[in-house]
Amino acid sequence: MSKRPAQYWLVKQEPTAYSWDAFVADGRTAWTGVRNFQARNNLRAMGKGDRVFYYHSVEGKEVVGMAEVAKESYPDPTAKEGDWVCVELVPVKPLARAVTLEEMKANPKLDGLLLLRHSRLSVIPVTAAHFAEIERMAKKK
Repeated sequence: MSKRPAQYWLVKQEPTAYSWDAFVADGRTAWTGVRNFQARNNLRAMGKGDRVFYYHSVEGKEVVGMAEVAKESYPDPTAKEGDWVCVELVPVKPLARAVTLEEMKANPKLDGLLLLRHSRLSVIPVTAAHFAEIERMAKKK
C-alpha cells in the first residue's frame, strides 16, 4: 500500500469571524460553512497530515499561520441541504511573521499561485514550491 504524496493548501477566514488566535485557543476546528463547489472539491481532496496555510482575509490579507488536516472530509453538520463537506484542522504554528498579499504578488517565485488569481475562493490548493517560498518569506525580517 503506497502512501499518497503530501498536498498543500490555503484556507481563508476573516479575522473578525474566526482569527488565527481563536483557532489556536480552540486547538482544533471543523472547517464548516463552505458553500462553493470548487472549494468543496478542494476540501474533499485534502488528506490527513496535509499542511494548510491560514490566511486572514478582508482585514490584514496575510498568511499568519500553519495548520494540518487532522480529519479528512465528512458531511458538514452546518449544511441544511446539499452535498457539503468539512474537514478538521489543528494549528501547527504561527508564522515567524505574517506574509502579506502584496508581498506575495510582488514575488515572481509565486507566479501562478491560485490565491493571486482566484482571490474569492476560500479553500485553495498550493504547490509544494509555493508553500516552501511562503515559508521562506515568513522567515525574512
